[in-house]
Amino acid sequence: MNAVLIAVLVMLVLSVLRVHVVLSLFIGALVGGLLSGIGLDATMVAFQEGLSGGAKIALSYALLGAFAMAVASSGLPTLLARSIMKRIGQESESANRRAEYATKWLMIAGLLAMAIMSQNLIPVHIAFIPLIIPPLLTIMNKLRLDRRLVACVLTFGLVTTYMWVPVGFGSIFLNEILLGNINKAGLDTAGINIMKVMAIPALGMVAGLLIAVFFSYRKRRDYDDIVISDHNNEVISKYKIWVAVVAIVVTFVVQVFMQAKETDADPLLIGALAGLAVFILTGAVNWHEADDVFSSGMRMMALIGFIMITAQGFASVMTATGEVETLVDASAQMFGSNKAAGAAAMLIVGLVVTMGIGSSFSTLPIITTIYVPLCLALGFSPAATVAIIGAAGALGDAGSPASDSTLGPTSGLNADGQHDHIRDSVIPTFLHYNLPLLVSGWIAAMVL
Repeated sequence: MNAVLIAVLVMLVLSVLRVHVVLSLFIGALVGGLLSGIGLDATMVAFQEGLSGGAKIALSYALLGAFAMAVASSGLPTLLARSIMKRIGQESESANRRAEYATKWLMIAGLLAMAIMSQNLIPVHIAFIPLIIPPLLTIMNKLRLDRRLVACVLTFGLVTTYMWVPVGFGSIFLNEILLGNINKAGLDTAGINIMKVMAIPALGMVAGLLIAVFFSYRKRRDYDDIVISDHNNEVISKYKIWVAVVAIVVTFVVQVFMQAKETDADPLLIGALAGLAVFILTGAVNWHEADDVFSSGMRMMALIGFIMITAQGFASVMTATGEVETLVDASAQMFGSNKAAGAAAMLIVGLVVTMGIGSSFSTLPIITTIYVPLCLALGFSPAATVAIIGAAGALGDAGSPASDSTLGPTSGLNADGQHDHIRDSVIPTFLHYNLPLLVSGWIAAMVL
């Protein structure tokens, strides 16, 4: 049996059995490396080389966490939570029901909008989640809102945006990585409208979101009211609120400017530093308290960063085994010249690889060099080839234990310890997004 497939299955089974994701990734990498025959030494060397590649990601997340904590210390999230509580708490019983109903849908729409904007308009990625969500948990409890629904909403905004809209992170994924690697593999993509091509796979994600919102998690769910911190007695400073707004704008402008300049420096890293500088220079974060504020923020995102580093080590081992190509070749031989079966096989392989690696951005360079000649041999059009590879790369981002698209929602929703990462983030997002994306990606391959 293929070593990559076994490694991913081992990692997933261990994660479901509540073995920590970092340990599950490490054990899965060892199993895959040893089964492939490259030996223990080569496996460990590949794993260690992969770890170094994830250092920049971890530092970016740590600084974004520090920036998020600085914004939280300004009182902006508390002000938001108080305004919502006031809306639903000072009405008559009948009016209160209407207010709760309206607040529920406004909150869902607002969180969806934040997740979408975090990929382009204010490209802070998942750092807004542990900033915004914890103060809102009390309100969610009052509304008896199923947190699995919130996880699905957040993951939809994080994933669908970059796989369809070529702005911000979407520009990196669609233009630089997807089309860039396809061109390097020898297929000319000139004249392809990337939004039109990826619209069908994106519609699969929309279908999954609608199922989650209006069917799977429409019923109320009860949670215990656990006090995370006393926001009611917190004094709100208008000056700090305005500084937080300015810092957010500065972070956004810096990142957009750096992305437009197409520099090699990480826009997330520099943007977070610029935002932190605004807080310190204006005195909104006291110099003597800055160390505690920033350390708390870094700790908040450190676990996600560490998991992402480990996932890079796992990806490096999977690449070193050379069995990703074997997995694709075996799938191709199994279905021969059958285009429908071949498209399904490539999408499933993409799902398996991304589930293990945890990053669509890392999966695309691995599979593109293999998929382009395979698609050409099967007679797929350039547009269909782009759709297959794009969907195969995005598959597994939602639903992977090591993906920031699931780790981010958990970091906010589990602030009071009542949201399990695997059962409440990973499994719901896997079912509602990967299955529809498999179908819509296959349809795109057949009709484009």
